[in-house]
Amino acid sequence: QVQLVESGGGLVQVGGSLRLSCAASGSTSRLNAMGWYRQAPGKQRELVASIISSGGTNYVDYADFVKGRFTISRDNAKITVYLQMNSLKPEDTAVYYCNAGNFYRTSGRYYYDSGNYWGQGTQVAVSS
Repeated sequence: QVQLVESGGGLVQVGGSLRLSCAASGSTSRLNAMGWYRQAPGKQRELVASIISSGGTNYVDYADFVKGRFTISRDNAKITVYLQMNSLKPEDTAVYYCNAGNFYRTSGRYYYDSGNYWGQGTQVAVSS
């Protein structure tokens, strides 16, 4: 079992920044793939960013709508994954969820696949 606890959400103005944290506990020995998702009211949950650790290297990937603005990282000692969000827009308003997933590799590229472990979510609201 893995427990994930998000924090860091809040209300911010357009152009502002927030840093989300996802602290993992429990059976964390195989948390090689972590992702941040978000879900806005009336919309489906979507993948925002992922980080895959393999062979001592972190492979990160971002949805097009956050590229250049968001940065995902991890602190292995703290078993925590972060999402630094800059230049926030009103359309970034959503509940953000942390996920412990899996990954696969094909044609030399790594791909993230969501797993069964989710955090409770943290609300991000961007006001214009």
